[in-house]
Amino acid sequence: MTVQVVTDASASLPQDVVDELGIDVIDLHVMAGQGKDGTERSTSGLSALELAAAYGRAMERSRRDGQDDGVVAIHLSKVLSSTYSQAVNASGVFDEDKIRVIDSESAGMVMGAAAMAAARLALDGADVQECFEAAQDTLRRAKTWAYIQSIDALRKSGRMSATTAMLSTALLATKPIMSITDGKLELVGKTRTQTKAFSKLVELVAERADGEPAFVAIQHCNAPEPAELLRELLEQALPEGTSFITCPLNEVIAVHAGPGAIAVSVVFSSEAPEPTPANQRR
Repeated sequence: MTVQVVTDASASLPQDVVDELGIDVIDLHVMAGQGKDGTERSTSGLSALELAAAYGRAMERSRRDGQDDGVVAIHLSKVLSSTYSQAVNASGVFDEDKIRVIDSESAGMVMGAAAMAAARLALDGADVQECFEAAQDTLRRAKTWAYIQSIDALRKSGRMSATTAMLSTALLATKPIMSITDGKLELVGKTRTQTKAFSKLVELVAERADGEPAFVAIQHCNAPEPAELLRELLEQALPEGTSFITCPLNEVIAVHAGPGAIAVSVVFSSEAPEPTPANQRR
């Protein structure tokens, strides 16, 4: 592989996928806070220096392969993190067009699916422009929804949109469903029970799929059994040919989503990246 694919840890890619496809994942920062119980945590984005170093290592690997085809870098929404803007700054250190930086306008496995699509093409010998376009196409066909057990973590993090933040007090007694729209977290539903929340999620995904197969990633924060239940409901609702992957959320996303949160990231159409059999796990 000559083109190198880089993303950050918010993509929540399983390690075996990373290893198989040769994707470079850069860890974001999780810091201990000073909450009442001493366990409150916060996160911070990557600096331009850290990103430039990571891109430089990726470029060196490309050169060792005998070519210098460049890097496709896919990062967390610029609305949710400073990482993208720092990535743009870092890319300026290199020759023009060698580092193609993409604002995913998302988080979680939507980013991961874009990285997978680009990396699979890179393994087949595609050039940097083809890999860049594949990642962008995947992002255009993707959507993420999240079931949140408690709004507290999101409210404290400041990651909600202004409109949703204004409603946060009213949401405290509910189990809201959020979506990532134009890079921002938006409220799309309020439910009182997990059962109703899952029914609404299945309805949203099935309506958007419109009878076409999809690639579905279900990620959770310490909630494997509810995640498995949601997967079973989605398997019943979506057409044959739909592929699934179930795995934990990365720590960075989990800090903001809170315990019990479940994210459903979907790439619509049969062209979605297929996980390998080893990754089609529950």
